[in-house]
Amino acid sequence: MKKFLALLLAVVMVLGLVACGEKTPETTAPQGGENQPADTKPAESTPVVSESEYKVAMITDYGDITDQSFNQTTYEACKEYCDANDVKFAYYKPIGDSDAERIAMVDAAVMDGYNIVVLPGFAFAPTVVEVCQMYPDVKFIALDVALGDLLAAAVGESYDYNPDNWNLADYVDMSNVYCAVYQEELSGYMAGYAAVKMGYKHFGYLGGMAVPAVMRFGYGFLQGIDAAAAELGNTAEIVVEYVYGNQFFGDADITAVMDTWYGEKGVECVFACGGGIYTSAAEAAAKVGGKVIGVDVDQSAIIDPKYGEGMTITSAMKGLAPTVKDTLKDVIENGNWAAYSGKIANLGLVSADPETNYVQIPMEATHWCDAFTQEDYKALVAGMFDGTITVSPDFSVMPTVGFTVNEYPNIK
Repeated sequence: MKKFLALLLAVVMVLGLVACGEKTPETTAPQGGENQPADTKPAESTPVVSESEYKVAMITDYGDITDQSFNQTTYEACKEYCDANDVKFAYYKPIGDSDAERIAMVDAAVMDGYNIVVLPGFAFAPTVVEVCQMYPDVKFIALDVALGDLLAAAVGESYDYNPDNWNLADYVDMSNVYCAVYQEELSGYMAGYAAVKMGYKHFGYLGGMAVPAVMRFGYGFLQGIDAAAAELGNTAEIVVEYVYGNQFFGDADITAVMDTWYGEKGVECVFACGGGIYTSAAEAAAKVGGKVIGVDVDQSAIIDPKYGEGMTITSAMKGLAPTVKDTLKDVIENGNWAAYSGKIANLGLVSADPETNYVQIPMEATHWCDAFTQEDYKALVAGMFDGTITVSPDFSVMPTVGFTVNEYPNIK
């Protein structure tokens, strides 16, 4: 009888463990990805994953894979590479905008056996600091997560926001992390320069939040405008309205400000820089035939069909997709993680050829004209690459320019 009870107890315990280990996806993500429930708990120990069998997961930040910006571009690049190379891939979407929810999704991905995790956006800095220590055998690829972001998360309240005063290695081992940041000031410069050469004189800059990447885009934009205006001799005619929405999505309040810019102030073109905040600029532009400049990716295919053909005159782009594909290829196919381990790469120009660079404006979709041709653009990039043309990355103070900049408090 005692043997029977012991056996029965063992069976009950095994069944209980199996039931506790079940995870059912919330939904099936489009194009082959998977969402996992945000309350999935990590196991007590990190699973051992074979280095020869890579599986790639992507975690979305506060957006989703249809945000037409960072998440969507990263998702599509991961999926394209993995589909082409028979590598298992899934994405995980947190149910809320918090570090805890993002960390929970990393936990879920690792427990599901994914050993390369791609994290797009500066919001992942606290997640990176936490999970890289929890899962030393997992490789993390973090896009747009800068040294300052990581230090703020690792150091805490005593951080003085001067990265030069701190050594990240004193706080966290980053050997299983690769961070790629971008020289946004360069593509911002290209967009501003191009817009002036196209003949526009009254601009708006609508930034999302005043974080380093968005500020570098804006300050590069001002520098490009200034350079082109100086060449044309019309600096005194240039005006830029400058504001941050303090969020990465458009809404009625931001659209109302854009209505005022386009309708009352006479703004011709707004550089909408910050995730989905472009919707407010595009909605206002559509009412008066105004123009916009896209960001991060070539947004003409997103904006123009919905708001007006020809609305997007160019886009200040980051090479998110090339970064993802190149890194995955080198790590998975070449086994070259050592080239990325612990590094924070500042990606920008690698050639005088515009289309090979990590920052650029679109060759096909830009509104080329007699005053600014593709050949002119190539000459501009060549000058930036060889150092003839310099662009300051400093965002501690707005650049000195020869035209009028009307700067406003945050909208929200």
